Amino acid sequence: MGPVRLALLLLLLAAAAVVLGPGGGGEAVYIPYNTSAGVVNGKLNVHVVPHTHDDVGWLKTVDQYYVGSNNSIQNACVQNVLDSLVPALLKDENRKFIYVEQAFFQRWWRQQSDMIKDTVKGLVSSGRLEFINGGMCMHDEATVHYIDMIDQTTLGHRFIKEEFGQIPRIGWQIDPFGHSAVQAYLLGAEVGFDALYFFRIDYQDRDTRNGTKELEVVWRGSKTFGSSADIFAGIFPKNYEPPPGEFYFEVDDTSPVVQDDPLLFDYNVEQRVNDFVAAALAQANVTRTNHIMFTMGTDFKYQYAESWFRQMDKLIHYVNKDGRVNALYSTPSIYTDAKFSTNEPWPLKTNDFFPYADNPNAYWTGYFTSRPALKRYVRMMSGYYLAARQLEFFIGRSKSGSTTDSLGDALALAQHHDAVTGTEKQHVANDYAKRLSIGYKKAEELVSTSLGCLSESGSNSRCSSPTTKFVQCPLLNITYCPPSEMNLSQGKSLVVLVYNSLGWKREDVLRIPVMSDSIVVHDSEGREIESQLLPIANASSHLRDRHVKAYLGTSPAASPKFWVAFPASVAPLGFSTYFISIGKRSASISSTSTLNSQGSESRNLQVGQGRLKLQYDAAGALSQYSDSKTQRSKQILSRSTSIT
Repeated sequence: MGPVRLALLLLLLAAAAVVLGPGGGGEAVYIPYNTSAGVVNGKLNVHVVPHTHDDVGWLKTVDQYYVGSNNSIQNACVQNVLDSLVPALLKDENRKFIYVEQAFFQRWWRQQSDMIKDTVKGLVSSGRLEFINGGMCMHDEATVHYIDMIDQTTLGHRFIKEEFGQIPRIGWQIDPFGHSAVQAYLLGAEVGFDALYFFRIDYQDRDTRNGTKELEVVWRGSKTFGSSADIFAGIFPKNYEPPPGEFYFEVDDTSPVVQDDPLLFDYNVEQRVNDFVAAALAQANVTRTNHIMFTMGTDFKYQYAESWFRQMDKLIHYVNKDGRVNALYSTPSIYTDAKFSTNEPWPLKTNDFFPYADNPNAYWTGYFTSRPALKRYVRMMSGYYLAARQLEFFIGRSKSGSTTDSLGDALALAQHHDAVTGTEKQHVANDYAKRLSIGYKKAEELVSTSLGCLSESGSNSRCSSPTTKFVQCPLLNITYCPPSEMNLSQGKSLVVLVYNSLGWKREDVLRIPVMSDSIVVHDSEGREIESQLLPIANASSHLRDRHVKAYLGTSPAASPKFWVAFPASVAPLGFSTYFISIGKRSASISSTSTLNSQGSESRNLQVGQGRLKLQYDAAGALSQYSDSKTQRSKQILSRSTSIT
């Protein structure tokens, strides 16, 4: 090969090298990303907060979300999130992550080996993994009762304290549909939180606060308690997702990754740094002090955690090399401490952030009344749970028998902002109700045993098998109570035990369905007490039969003819016992009422005072409705109480 050909060959090889290096030439090497940055005084500090928001039920049930089933509805698997999170955090001691929903974490925790548990405990103690909010779910703030909010938070916090020796510092209510001052005071300041962060406030309020830099405030949740009820509150400028500029890094997301290999096409470090800095400066324009928070995550993200952390490592490394702003891995606790260190005077907020609207004429208020049956069921089970826990305490918690744990867990899930609110899919609502029913049955066993023990020997922690067996009647509202339908002849008595779970004396009138009109009621001292017999209408009996068959699958053999009503007085946290038996009633203190009806019971009944009239048949079912203004009338063919 001659000199000319050799020179030509070398020239071609050099040209080939240029083609292989579209990013500017050079060789690909290992890059140790510097993610160790902390807060830098005098610079805009961008607190990068990796997080995932995991609904404990919404489009899928809580268990479907955890294991990743039913993905035709939504591709989400919380087990993947937690499984991939641990090795991702171990790769770099500067990486951080926050986790919220203990209903998911506790499911995952029970499945882990001792080695993994020890590793996670190390991550928690070092601050790389931090529990935020700490409840079993992220509860709603409008349709829940404050006792249920406290209970579900307590369940989560107790687990965190027992397993990790930690107490959550920060409230993180980023998705509920509006926010209550009760959350700020009772579930914020009183819990001991240093700050509370959230997102959903009225769009007009947000726009105003963006303009006046009042997204971060001191929220005074109680005017009565004044400054002792204050908590630092931060409202996100847009949402709880990454900032504008395409910073979503799930494996199936479309945001551009940071491509920093000079030997590959599409090298974009400068562009990605510019995007990050632009988003930071924009947020700084609506935020006080030189600290802002980037919420890096959203619903069910971090299915493969490394895909997020790899990109955040690069962003922090190259943004800090650029030098215009300072980026650091952070948590809401670190961010809050940084805010406090500035001694900035914050605006004062009182009252609620209700109602919530995200657009004109788009008020999120329908959920105040959605799924009323589920709302009532949750509230009923809440009251029952309170009574059951008291009785469980009085006789001592059993290590092998029935407990209130199942009902407590079910109620905790039901406080989720897509549960009691009624904003979930139907099959998810069914799942919540099923869990409540299972929990109730287990608590019912405990209540019956506890009352039997207490009625026989008072407070006795060793009692587990009382001879007295109490049966509860949850279907009294449809006149169904099998124990009261027993044959009271031959000297038998029906023992009625009434428990008061409240802290003050209760006086009320009880009604028990009975078969006979020769009924007498005595108290625990053997004194006959005032009573009244009330005939049960045929319509009520028909309603009873239909619903009992729906509940139990069988029709009752006989129907009670009367209600026996009598006054009951129960001491706070106490019980009273009454005895119903066959006997001659004292005319001076007992009476029998008659059922007065207009015309024959076989006739239809029409109700309505205005233009609309509803007609019911002899069985009590809606049969027709009419509108006198439009002269329209419609027969209801099905025996249903709904009008279509």
